[in-house]
Amino acid sequence: MASKRANEELPVIARFEVRRRNYLAPDGSIERPLPAFATDAKLLVELYRSMVLLRLFDRKAVALQRTGRLGTYAISLGQEAVSVGVASAMREDDVLLPSYRDNGALLWRGVKLEEILLFWGGDERGNDFSGPRHDFPFCVPVGSQAPHAAGVAYALKLRKEPRVAVCMFGDGATSKGDVYEAMNFAGVHKLPLVFVATNNQWAISVPLRLQTGSETLAQKAIGAGFSGEQVDGSDVVAMRAAAEEAIAAARDGKGPHFIEAVTYRLGDHTTSDDALRYRSAEEVQAHWKEEPIARLRSYLVGQKMWTKADEERLAAECHERIEAAVERYLKTPPRRAETMFDNLYADLPEAYAAQRRELAGEDDA
Repeated sequence: MASKRANEELPVIARFEVRRRNYLAPDGSIERPLPAFATDAKLLVELYRSMVLLRLFDRKAVALQRTGRLGTYAISLGQEAVSVGVASAMREDDVLLPSYRDNGALLWRGVKLEEILLFWGGDERGNDFSGPRHDFPFCVPVGSQAPHAAGVAYALKLRKEPRVAVCMFGDGATSKGDVYEAMNFAGVHKLPLVFVATNNQWAISVPLRLQTGSETLAQKAIGAGFSGEQVDGSDVVAMRAAAEEAIAAARDGKGPHFIEAVTYRLGDHTTSDDALRYRSAEEVQAHWKEEPIARLRSYLVGQKMWTKADEERLAAECHERIEAAVERYLKTPPRRAETMFDNLYADLPEAYAAQRRELAGEDDA
């Protein structure tokens, strides 16, 4: 009892909190006053169109993989609002450091559909994409882009450039040392860096409860010295608003921010996975009621911003665009063997240069 009384008398030196952001309910109704940009019908429709394109593109990519015309592919089904919402809040000169499941962000920033297919077809020319040249390529190793993001943000601060680095990864990456180290560095140096963790409940087959003892992922930012918030990752309005505020604050010198986008991965981890081995069909079906595309469509229809005719036109446009991109991808000639030496060195060492000439069939006399 004496020990308990002593503890009660100890002063509280700090208190922390994590807030949750959402605007649209699963049925498309409004749960709290919308941010100012949500009055822009053109922007909301563009967000919707981008999510639909991503979903239909994913469906086609899976079909290509199943027929042997594409390699392993990571599907965004159910979490389209995260990548599209975040990318829509970025400026062109900001720097995106994506994971392997952020096709929506790449497409928003100008990457071509066929370039994404090239990458997943095993051709690194897909990473030499049409988006901003300063954006980073796909990152497949889990969490390894976080230290890169800290380095980018440090460079932006040193150069006094009003730009922000945006680093995206999954919930599993928050269990990696790379991410903690990057967050710690960003907090110490107050870097212009926004971390976005897509909490889709599963790190491949490992559920969140077996990944961390934290009540939220957002609170992990507190230990690094900056704030984190939890966002409904199936609400593209909430994702756009959270990213917009975090990026603006980082640009103004207020340091890093952490966004935990809570959503659900409705599909398999990749086309090499069978999620039915570790979760039930009933669980997945329940989460279909929360998915982001139907949610925004319900809101747009209710606000007279979208019609059945609009939906039919969009489906036709997406089909045409995707099929044209697939045709360009399939017609792309394979890389010549000697190009494996390209982009390795500024000046290729002679030992490799000789091998390159041999593969190219050039006279080495």
